[in-house]
Amino acid sequence: MDPILQLIDVSKRYGGVRALERAKFACAPGRIHALLGENGAGKSTLIKMMAGVVQPDEGRIVLGGTERRFAHPQEAVSAGIACIFQELSLMPDLSVADNICITNPPRKFGLIDRKAQRRIAEAALARAGAEGIHPLAPVGSLSLSRRQMVEIAKALAREPRILILDEATSALTAADVERVYTLLKRLRNEGLAIVYISHRMKEIADLADDCSVFRNGQHVATFEAGTKTDAQTVEMMIGRDIAHAFPPKPPPRPPLEKAAPSLDVRGLSWNGRLHDIALSARPGEIVGLGGLDGQGQREFFLALFGVLRGVEGEVRLDGELVDVKSPRMAKRKDVGIALVPEDRKTDGLMLPMSVRDNLSFAALERLSRAGVVIASEEDKATGDMVRKLSIKAPELGDPVGTLSGGNQQKVVIAKWLMNEPRIILLSDPTRGIDVGTKQEMYVLLRRLADDGAAVLLYSTDYAELIGCCDRVAVFFDGRIVRWLAGAELTEHALVSSALNLTTEALH
Repeated sequence: MDPILQLIDVSKRYGGVRALERAKFACAPGRIHALLGENGAGKSTLIKMMAGVVQPDEGRIVLGGTERRFAHPQEAVSAGIACIFQELSLMPDLSVADNICITNPPRKFGLIDRKAQRRIAEAALARAGAEGIHPLAPVGSLSLSRRQMVEIAKALAREPRILILDEATSALTAADVERVYTLLKRLRNEGLAIVYISHRMKEIADLADDCSVFRNGQHVATFEAGTKTDAQTVEMMIGRDIAHAFPPKPPPRPPLEKAAPSLDVRGLSWNGRLHDIALSARPGEIVGLGGLDGQGQREFFLALFGVLRGVEGEVRLDGELVDVKSPRMAKRKDVGIALVPEDRKTDGLMLPMSVRDNLSFAALERLSRAGVVIASEEDKATGDMVRKLSIKAPELGDPVGTLSGGNQQKVVIAKWLMNEPRIILLSDPTRGIDVGTKQEMYVLLRRLADDGAAVLLYSTDYAELIGCCDRVAVFFDGRIVRWLAGAELTEHALVSSALNLTTEALH
């Protein structure tokens, strides 16, 4: 089938940085075409060209056999191209319906026709498989997963011929992921051309018809999905072989009866969402939190970090009973808890501020004298962290928002390491990160544990829990329903426990 959209020898530079160099890409109607590559490979620049956000310095864009040049995103939308970026474009103070129709609201007598707008929003939400979202609800009141579904509905309301999705499932619950899978397959069967970016290889295997690999701003290869192994694909993406995704785990150690665990939680409950949780973690351990999304894992982290009010139960650190009332108290040296949140752009970083400011923000008290930051100490501490975590940033004075997703996540982790925490809480830390950077993260987590920290890792990726963690606590409905370790720590056991199936029900 002839392609509906082609990018031919397109190049784009930002100052001295080459984002794309004579790259090519083509997608056809009725096909899901996956774009693969590490963060910084040029994928985002490529789809921004398709969406009219940026213009190529060189090369051609051909749509339906006609050469086009989109000077503005609205021109691309009018031409039938809808793009869903990883950073959501919704306005939280407006309703779902307002957001869906914001670029072209229906009008009556010169005013917005609210009834017609609601009907359009309801139809778009239904098409996206999100009928449960009320069109008049403020977007700011929705969870991150629900907001992502609104973003998809907003794109579908434009009746596109080409739909571009950048990490569209990275913020979704497992149930919403299944809805998106069903939706994309239906849209493909309706004849849409779908361009799909994901760092989750299982999604590519489940959805893609074609794959194109980019590396360092250049097109490496295009092939039919299923004709290359994951190892071959990854090697093309990063230019080197990955023999092992996860670093080796240390052999199981017998519990030291006299040594108190770094973290010991007993009977922790909160607001009908957390129920009688008991969990401990020792120095050098990586303890996983498993289960379906939304079963209390994030609330558990927030309770430990002092964000929630009215938490019941006991929390002991190195055997001492503590009552962590605020994040400020949690990060104190005598407490030593760090939280790396799920949504790095909203909760973990101040995007307009510099890399240096973001790195030093959590450690300002340690880097200050009489309320004044000692510049030499700040430069040394932040420089050490950049080297330790291999953060790729042209200048520490550059806005952190200009870094790739993987490097932004390294900055979030590094800013907490500046405080030398003894307990590190990580909420889905590899979401939206490329394969090569994920491996660096896995090595870092094991190194932090080997250095004596107790690491708690919540992940929606079962392979991560199996590959990284020494033990996994599976959450269901705000409770820990099962502990898995050693030979019991398998995908089958994780899935069945996440569904709270009894041992008898599995046989």
